[in-house]
Amino acid sequence: MAQVEATTQREIAAEPEKVFDTLADYTGARSALLPEQFSEYEVREGGDGEGTLVHWKLQATSKRVRDCLLEVTEPADGELVEKDRNSSMVTTWRVTPGQREKTARVTVTTVWNGAGGIGGFFERTFAPKGLARIYDQVLARLAAKVE
Repeated sequence: MAQVEATTQREIAAEPEKVFDTLADYTGARSALLPEQFSEYEVREGGDGEGTLVHWKLQATSKRVRDCLLEVTEPADGELVEKDRNSSMVTTWRVTPGQREKTARVTVTTVWNGAGGIGGFFERTFAPKGLARIYDQVLARLAAKVE
């Protein structure tokens, strides 16, 4: 099995702390940032960054739905890591200062162990692009909320 990775990023015209706090607000802001590919959103523990346990279903394609139960940690300043208890999927959100004053650069990277064989080839080829498009929508909604 090969590791599959999808990454997307966006520069947002808002203070990095404000952007990070919005991303870490699982009981309030986060659910409003999710596009239609996400369903059954539920905070099961915590709700503000580290210590949060959140559930959702992610429909990446018409045939592929992931049932995700994510443990949230904050291993470093400006970093949220969502580790799925149901799979090898790990999503890392990094918020750093942007290129201009009072801007933030948000990078979201998701990695998981892909399938083998021909199915794995197609997964490694197409899944990162599809997931990047989904997270680009999340980042656009985040920008609209905080800018």
